[in-house]
Amino acid sequence: MVAPTLSFENEVFAKFAFYAGVVLLKTVIMSGWTARYRLPRGVFISSEDYVGRSGQTMKIDEDVERTRRCHLNDIENVLPFVLIGLLYVLTGPTVASATLHFRLFAGFRLFHTIAYMFILPQPSRAIAFFVGFGVNISMAITVIRAGMF
Repeated sequence: MVAPTLSFENEVFAKFAFYAGVVLLKTVIMSGWTARYRLPRGVFISSEDYVGRSGQTMKIDEDVERTRRCHLNDIENVLPFVLIGLLYVLTGPTVASATLHFRLFAGFRLFHTIAYMFILPQPSRAIAFFVGFGVNISMAITVIRAGMF
């Protein structure tokens, strides 16, 4: 009997679910990481957040902005990975090919965060971004080819 495609009995789906879970959790954690910088420094995004804080006005903090940009970059890349990756699973890729795609994306997304937050010299962050971008493009091409009629 063949395992249903979107089942943890399907090794490709199980691997996708694991790596998607990792990058989604990392994206969610970035919200807290941003708050970790915002709250102690009194740096907020909206003017109404300063109500009751006498003498404080809106300001920009490089660490808050760096963390926020890293989080936004995750949202811009992880969401497509999850959506395209789910469709990619439905194309029936080999376990080896799928695992390579998923590991590359997750690994380089984690590295992207390290490069962004610890200010590693370029092109480290750019390489991390483009590897993840390439994975999404590769999976999207596979999905489009499978769906051609």
